This record gives sequence, C-alpha cells and structure tokens, in this order.
Amino acid sequence: MRQNLITLLALICFASSYSQDYTSTENNTASDTVKNKKGEILNEVIVTKNKEPKPVTAVRSGLKPMDNPQAIQVIGAEIIEQQQAIRLSEVLKNANGVYVSSARGGAQESFFSRGYDMSANNMFKNGFRYNAGSIPDVSGLDKVEFLKGGSALLFGNVAPGGIVNLVTKTPQFKSGGEISMQMGSYAYYKPSIDFYGPLSKSIAFRINGSYENSESFRDVVKNERLYVNPSLLFDISAKTQITVQGDYLSADWTPDFGTGIIGKELVDVPRNNFYGALWSNGNTKSASASALVNHNFNDNWKLNFNSSFQNYDRSSKSTAQLATVDANGNWARPLVQNKNLEQILGDQLSLQGTFNTGSVKHQIFTGADWENSFATAYTFAFSPANYDTINLYNFDPSTQRNDIPDARTTQIAKTETNRFGVYAQDLISFTEKIKLLAGIRWSWQEAEVTTYKEVYNNTTKVQTTSPENAVAVVTPKRLDNAFSPKVGLVYQPTKDISVFGSYSNSFTPNTGTTVDLQPIKPSIIDQYEAGIKTDFLKGLLSTNVTVYQITNSNFAQMAQFKADGTANADTNLKVLSGETKSKGVEIDVTARPVEGLNIIAGYSYNDMRYTKTSGLNGSFIEGDRLVRTPQNTANLSFFYTLQEGFFKGVSVGAIGNYVGDRLGGWNDQYNTDTTKYPDGIYHREIPLKGYTTIDVSAGYTWKKFSILCKLSNITNELNYTVHENYSVNPIAPRQVMTSLRYKF
Repeated sequence: MRQNLITLLALICFASSYSQDYTSTENNTASDTVKNKKGEILNEVIVTKNKEPKPVTAVRSGLKPMDNPQAIQVIGAEIIEQQQAIRLSEVLKNANGVYVSSARGGAQESFFSRGYDMSANNMFKNGFRYNAGSIPDVSGLDKVEFLKGGSALLFGNVAPGGIVNLVTKTPQFKSGGEISMQMGSYAYYKPSIDFYGPLSKSIAFRINGSYENSESFRDVVKNERLYVNPSLLFDISAKTQITVQGDYLSADWTPDFGTGIIGKELVDVPRNNFYGALWSNGNTKSASASALVNHNFNDNWKLNFNSSFQNYDRSSKSTAQLATVDANGNWARPLVQNKNLEQILGDQLSLQGTFNTGSVKHQIFTGADWENSFATAYTFAFSPANYDTINLYNFDPSTQRNDIPDARTTQIAKTETNRFGVYAQDLISFTEKIKLLAGIRWSWQEAEVTTYKEVYNNTTKVQTTSPENAVAVVTPKRLDNAFSPKVGLVYQPTKDISVFGSYSNSFTPNTGTTVDLQPIKPSIIDQYEAGIKTDFLKGLLSTNVTVYQITNSNFAQMAQFKADGTANADTNLKVLSGETKSKGVEIDVTARPVEGLNIIAGYSYNDMRYTKTSGLNGSFIEGDRLVRTPQNTANLSFFYTLQEGFFKGVSVGAIGNYVGDRLGGWNDQYNTDTTKYPDGIYHREIPLKGYTTIDVSAGYTWKKFSILCKLSNITNELNYTVHENYSVNPIAPRQVMTSLRYKF
C-alpha cells in the first residue's frame, strides 16, 4: 500500500501541486479570458463557449477565487459524465481531502473531511441543507462544489471540515438534450433523459430523469431507483430572473450490513456473501421544491431570495449485523426496523454590493437565513430480539429461516428544530495587492423533542402506533446561540499568485447539562488556515497549497465532580474542559496542458487526536487518533479527448484514489473495571489498512453519438468501509460499465 501511495504522490508532484477547482471545456472553450478580465481565468468558474461564467454557488458572495482565503474544488458535469459516476462517492473521488467513511447498511454514504463528519449538517443541495440519509442521484447534477474549511459564516451550524453543495441542472434558452443508457456488471441498467429549451422568449424549461435497476456483487442485494428533476426559468426582465425547480427520488434497496468482526479482526469470508435475511427491504423517498429570485438593481448591487421545501421518508426492516461474532463464527442475528421522516423548510435573503470609500474598494455581502426542521423517528422492538443464529463460515442462504416477524412500535420521537442567522462580510481592497476579508454571523438555534412512549394497560403493552395511545414526554426547549467571526488577509504580488491566511470559528451544540443542571453551552471550534494559490498560463495550470489547524478547546466531556464536590459517575453531567485538534496539509492541482486534456490531482495529510481528556471512567484516551480519519489520502485523474486527426473523438481516462490506514469502530475509553479491563482501557478500535483503487475508461464520439466504457477497480482491491462496528461493508470488486449516449 505504501508503494501505491508513493506512486500516486510522484504522479501528483510531476503534474504540479493542489487544485482549487475544475474548469470545464464543454462545447470547446473559445477563449482563455472571461468577459475582458484579461489574465483572470477563474478556477472556480466553469467556462464554456459563448456562455456567461457560472459562479460557485457555495461561495454565495461572488468573491473571485484569488480573493477568497479558502480552498474550493468544483467537479463539473463533463467530468461526472466521463467518469460514468453513478454515486456521489464516485464523484467525490475527484475532491481531495473528502472521503467515504461508511455505507451505513447500504442506505446512505457518509463523508468525512479534515477529521470531521460532514453527513449531519454539512451536505447541501442548491445552497440548502438536505437530509443526507438518502443516496442522491447524480444524473441530475450540473456540478458538485466542495468548499473546504470553516464555512459557518455563510452556512451556520456546520462542522469545520468543509461543506459539499450539489447543484442540479437548470433550464437554458438554447434547445438541446440527450438520452443515454448505462449498462454494467451485475445486471446494472440505467436509462436517462435530459431535455431543455425555450417555451417562449421569457420562459425556459428543463427536465431530466433516470431509472435504475441493478443487482450487486453482494448476493441478494438489489437496487431500484426512479428520479425526476423538472425546472423552469422565468426571465421577468433584464434585471430579474426566477428559477423554480423540484426533484423526486424513490429508491428500493436491500439493507446490507456487510460482514462481521471477531475481536478486532474482520471475518475472512468471500466478498459476495450476504448474511441478512432474504426478505430484508428498505425504501427511501425524498422530494424537494425551491424557488430562486435574482434581481440586479444595477451593475453594483444584487438581491437574492431563495426558498426551499424538502420532504424525506426512509423505512427499512431486516436482520442487523453486530460485532458480536463468536470465535468459531457463530452469529446471533438481531432484528431491526427503522422509520425516519423529516420535513425541512428554509428561506434565504441576501444583498451583494460594491462601493468605494476614497481609494478603498468594498465588496459586501449580507443577509439572513431561516430553517425549520421537523423530524420523526420511530423505535421498534421484536420479541424475541434475535431472529436466529447462523455460522459465517458454513452459512447456506437456501436453508435459512425465511418468515417475516412482526415488530411493535415502542416509541415515537418528534424533534422540531428552528435555526436563524444574520451575517455580514466585507472584502476590503486597500490596493490591488492587499485585501482583507472580515465578517461575522450570529446564529440562533432552538430544538424541542417530544417523545411518545408505549403505555401499559394493566399488564398488557399498548402498541405506540400514534401519539393518541402513548405517554408524551416533552424535554425542555434547548436554546443555543453563538457568534461566528471570520477574518482573512490576502496578498497578491501578481495576478497569478495569491497568498492568504485566515481565522474562523464554528459552534457545535452539546447534549447533557452542567453540574448545576443547566444546559451546557455549545463548543466553539477555532480554525486557522494559510495557503498559496497560483493560476498560471491563463488557467492552464492552477495550484494551491493549504495548511490548517482546527482546535476544539472546549470539547464537552463528563464532569469529574458533582456540584457538591463528590465524585461524579453520571455521564450526562459534563464540563467544557476537553480538547481535540485537527491539523494537516492539502496539495491539489488542476491542469489543462493541451486542448481536450484535463488533469485533477491532490494529496491530503490530516492528524486529528484527543489532545486533552479528563482521564475519568468513560473518557477518551489523550493522544488517541479519532476513528474513521485516515492520515493520508490522495487522488489523481486524467481525461483526454483527441481533437483532430484520424482518431478524433476518441477519449481515454483514468482515476486513482488512495485512502490510508485508519481506525474503525469507536475510540478506546478509560474503564475502572480492572477485572474486565486489566489495563484500565476499554479497547474498541478496529485497525484498517489503507488501499488504492484505479479505474480506467475509453470512449468514442461520432457526431451526436458516443460510447464510453469503464473498468473500475482494475486490481480487484479488497477493503472495507466500517461505520462504528455494525456496518462492515466491502468495497466493490472489478466491474465493467458502458454508456451509450445521443445528444440533440
């Protein structure tokens, strides 16, 4: 594995170092400049022939790449198409520093960046937070934006590792479209359509959709997905445009918790073995609708209003997988049933403007946002809790038990969360070379949980199928608020070089109370970042090197003493006295050395540890690396299409990814039960080796027809994603994918 990493790094260094973004050459790039901005090919702008530049939506404020003291990567539709990506995890192979941490039983993909989990609050679609409990469909994506580092100023309560923003396809006043068919290993079929054009001089439409039906390299596992994404663009006037769009996804999938663990070792069984019940099933439905109003008062002032509604519904029933496997391979299969609902309503209002005070130029961005989330989680119980006992080494699916047991609803938890924030930032250009970005946000968050629990009628339990026949327990409303400042200094000795340093912070709400039984305050996380961006040869080679340090110096952990001074054994009583620290280096590059050739490469080093703990029973180990955070990741990809000659239209490509050694399971904890834990430590970590995967592709385009073939994981590498210890899923083996496409 080390040799694979060295090879990838050597290729990266040969190409150059660090990418800020991907620049598309779709429809043949006509010029290396954008609207008379000579010498300023914006890495974070997709440039296409005779079209206006497409800004990076996640930046929101319209800052130029060289003015923004933050690293950004954008994976455009052309790369997604050439890569033949069918999952978001495949698209993000191009985004250095973000990696898949687990597959969570096949229901969703979870991502980490700079040591922080992005799946809870850091996933956005068209600028709005969305429920990441589903696997989004990539056929409707125009691009994927990865805004690295602290983004709390613009997005509120987000982890400091970065945010991912999915941008869906929108209407055009130029008629066009395509139909395509993807076919691959394990009976994979996916027809797709995409049509767009004008309905009138002032109204344009777009509709894209897909249907997916597939089996899997895992026995029994199947997927069936339907996705549709319609949108309308209203050109009200030369100054006002309204975009209305929506999407709907229905997915039937087989819950698959992978293999098992004996002690700290993954069970050595064939990659295709499925150990769940044959009747295991899951369904996810998600839908969204949004409206975006853009109004330009003049060339200097712009007003935006966005509104979005999202609905999410996921349910599943299966046997679960746990790490309680006997040394001989015997496994008691527990039963599990889940149902989760969420509705999210959000509004955003922002004002962007530029003005001068004397010789100093100001580019301000200010606004407010509001979000309401109403989530419902059902808890089920089976009697008995275990389905049966199997042996992993001689399991025969054809002889297993196959009846479907019933479960009762024991609890319904309804959580209502309101978020509100106001913010303002100003890019102050003292000279063309020296600039200061300063901003602050105030965030307010309110959460209330109402739990309906099953009740007893004499000695008989009454099933909690609705709130009417349950006991309601309402927890006190939890109120959190925090200021999130950001300041960055930018020095640009030339138009091709930008040196920056920045400070920002974000906050994370905490559960539990202080020893005085007061709600514990949120943890404030500080991030320092410095880097250098270059943009050589009018965008043909763009590099960025970034170093960062993220410190949570008031990490919540169990209090040592109660309020009366006696020893505390209640894990719900906490103090803000712990600390975690994440530090690292990121190096990326994008290059277009010749027409038709795109190169994306990167290397990331991250070291995230518990740097201060209480040492009490149940606390983490000081100096221990956090689980699911590889120290090294790297990526390298190229796609080349011949532009002339006999082989014009022939394309070749490859993408390699390295994920380094990491830990699965949970972090170790101190434990005072020396009879059970002689060294005083509860060992829960599962060591996982690093791995490299390589995909290659080749294709041919003739007039409006194209064919593209991909061979993924050509070395048939075997490794695993591990979510805690109950979902141990092997990565996909060598597979073939072919796409046929006709463009109108």
